[in-house]
Amino acid sequence: MDTRRLRFLLELSRHGSMRAVADVLGTTTSTVSQQMAVLAREAGAPLLEPDGRRVRLTPAGRRLAEHAVTILAAVEAARADLDPHAEPAGTVRVAGFATAVRRSVLPAAARLAVEHPQVELRISEYEPHEAFAALLADDVDLALTYDYDFAPANADPAVTMSPLWTSRWSLAVPAADAAAERGEDTLAVFAAFHDHGWIVNSRNSADEDVVRRLASMAGFTPRVTHRADSLELVEDLIATGPAPAVGLLPADRQTKPGVALLPLAAPEVRQRAFACTRRGREVWPPLALVLGLLVR
Repeated sequence: MDTRRLRFLLELSRHGSMRAVADVLGTTTSTVSQQMAVLAREAGAPLLEPDGRRVRLTPAGRRLAEHAVTILAAVEAARADLDPHAEPAGTVRVAGFATAVRRSVLPAAARLAVEHPQVELRISEYEPHEAFAALLADDVDLALTYDYDFAPANADPAVTMSPLWTSRWSLAVPAADAAAERGEDTLAVFAAFHDHGWIVNSRNSADEDVVRRLASMAGFTPRVTHRADSLELVEDLIATGPAPAVGLLPADRQTKPGVALLPLAAPEVRQRAFACTRRGREVWPPLALVLGLLVR
């Protein structure tokens, strides 16, 4: 198969219309249509089917598009091997949670703009399970995810996970309720707030899994009263919410007045961040460059 035709197929899987593919690749819609017809004959299976006034990929077309990513990445890697001084170029689609975007992606983007201007980042904010699903669907090239040591994510053999960082988390409580000395025994700290409402993440279950697991070890079932994705909103609910509530926050966070952080050291609660790629695709030079910046 001609790799140029695979590029047409891959772009069609990403953009959904022949006109969009023609715009991206600088050609005409008739050329796109002709190349797709030739590719279907080469593949020995229909790759497109009508979808109203547009077209969509058949199951065979979707499978071939998945292979096209790996094939084209291998071709790029081969070219880079033959010309090690070649400048990486291309668009890398990144999906990740807000903290990872701020902490890792934006500094990397700033370096790319200066040192590798031909590599472009397209950034989407997603919670870990959303980013992971987008990665498996080939909607993004790189997914930034997290889990907790008390609620580890399930490994997927199709994905390579590169560790980024680990951070300690604390229990955030109303400042007025934080005066009593409890030490850093995590279960004792949890037990002391068993009658408070508990705040968990509204879009990701890992935080709730940690809360419920530690509460169970401390001998109670937490009463979840609020669900919030924003850490700022978690603070607001603790400081000025309708009833006393507590929740997990990063241990190094500078909280607003009215919120106190209680250490959790025995056992610690650690959040672990990862950069995830489809296995084998990390050799594509633009993606390898971005991944290297993030991991470093």
